[in-house]
Amino acid sequence: MKHIWSPWRMEYIEGHGSGGGCIFCEALRQSDEQALIIARRPRAFVILNRYPYTGGHLMIVPVEHADSIEKLPEATGLEMFALARQALAALRKVYRAPAFNLGANIGEPAGAGVADHVHLHIVPRWSGDTNFMTVIDQVRVLPECLEDTWKKLREGWEDR
Repeated sequence: MKHIWSPWRMEYIEGHGSGGGCIFCEALRQSDEQALIIARRPRAFVILNRYPYTGGHLMIVPVEHADSIEKLPEATGLEMFALARQALAALRKVYRAPAFNLGANIGEPAGAGVADHVHLHIVPRWSGDTNFMTVIDQVRVLPECLEDTWKKLREGWEDR
């Protein structure tokens, strides 16, 4: 039997579905460092995914609590897309990411982990970033702790 130690996941496992409120609304009440927020704007913010698909996995989140994009004011959508552009630039600069997956899982059947507060995912990708761990054991290996990723992206963010 193979074991991979990931103690940071226990907080998610124990809190998942506990009805403790919206993680994004709660993040807005915390300091940027505590919440891992990269940038804040009046209508939206950029935050690191605490349970990332790969290193540098960011989320663009509206300040307004809504479960789908069409329920947001147009100005919010425009601000979210402007932040997405800045996020791509920062990830290219800091991590030299040549490619990205950008998308939203709207609704629980679509795979939304937080279905009641819509958000966009930005996942940086590199050629060959699927290593044997993913292929054989369906396990992700992150080469850096989230706090270090947060510091690097904050430093590399333009117009924070």
